[in-house]
Amino acid sequence: MESLGPPDAAAMRAYADELRDMFRRIQDDGMELHARAREVQVTEKSRDGLVSVTVGARGELVRLDLDPRIYRRPDARHLADSITETTRRATARARERVTEIFEPVIPRAEFEAHLDGDVEAAMARLADRMEGRA
Repeated sequence: MESLGPPDAAAMRAYADELRDMFRRIQDDGMELHARAREVQVTEKSRDGLVSVTVGARGELVRLDLDPRIYRRPDARHLADSITETTRRATARARERVTEIFEPVIPRAEFEAHLDGDVEAAMARLADRMEGRA
């Protein structure tokens, strides 16, 4: 992350104003948004319909249902892959729903960087915004 020169004071003020407004929106709406996000649950079915997975807001497994027809073709590897793939799809949908809930107060890219634990991307966006490049 290179700086091309001294930060633009006007851009920094504008970004500070934006952060202050974002903080106020989070203060005003944050508890309600947090409660809505915590309630997120997503259910996905496997492509063959034999596996049903429900995950919570963080992708944690809430429920796993297996159709008894899975025993007609005992294939542990296929079953494990089906559960894993279905869980991944459910987790991606849950993450998308949580992102949508917070989008009115936190820009999508910043929220996604936070969810990914991508400190480098978050810091690069911060620097760009402070220097008026974004």
